[in-house]
Amino acid sequence: MSQLQKLESKNLTWFPVSEKQPILDKISASFMSGKFYGIIGPNGSGKSSFVRHILNFLKHTKGSVCLNGKEVECYSRLELAKNLALVPQNTSIDTSFSAYEIVSMGRNPYQKRFGGETKEDIHKVTEAMKMTSCLEFKDKPFRNLSGGEAQRVIVARAIAQDTPWLLLDEPISNLDIRHQLELMETLKKLNSERKTSILAILHDINLAVSYCSDIIMMKEGQIKYMGETLEVLTCERLFEVYGVQFLKISHPETKKPYFLAQYSSSVELAD
Repeated sequence: MSQLQKLESKNLTWFPVSEKQPILDKISASFMSGKFYGIIGPNGSGKSSFVRHILNFLKHTKGSVCLNGKEVECYSRLELAKNLALVPQNTSIDTSFSAYEIVSMGRNPYQKRFGGETKEDIHKVTEAMKMTSCLEFKDKPFRNLSGGEAQRVIVARAIAQDTPWLLLDEPISNLDIRHQLELMETLKKLNSERKTSILAILHDINLAVSYCSDIIMMKEGQIKYMGETLEVLTCERLFEVYGVQFLKISHPETKKPYFLAQYSSSVELAD
């Protein structure tokens, strides 16, 4: 697996057809290899759109997105698939393929036409399914999986793709607490042991604090703050981005900050 050195955007701007305001507004950011980035921000802040532009799924209006100084649209789809893997937000796929077959699709960029699976492919797929606790239902049709099971299979597919960069769009949204933690630990292991660079959209601020080396805070199509997690996240900045007051406390074991949202309203509910 070749290691990407740099992923960056320069003045990235995107106006969808019929929109008067940009969904992405002059985003400039540099992501260095080997880090675990968390993207946070309220709904509609442009997080998913930003990730989709990195993958060249959407065509920007202005600016650029580059891998190692080369614009992503200049890469072939096969070249991008060998460098960037995606765990999408929506894992609903109506197919009779088994869970194992879905994960095996992550190996497509490395297979020759009509070549079939190699021993390395089988090893990568099996390893990915073990890491995501889904090997036990490998023969189950994907359409019959629960939301959480399907999410773990899609994550396994991306891991089996064995890319220098792994991009995840709300990867824990369909998982129970146990599997949320298991997945975050798996991502941490990939980052620390394989040096996989990770860019994950997360809604849980405290999971981001626990696992991400760096944070990107987005609002209204812009990056408001970006940098090392413990330096970037403050109650003042969280209020600026989310419009909600937060209380910062220290975790009793890790001593890392823990943020509690404090909702207040002047509207009284009727009995």
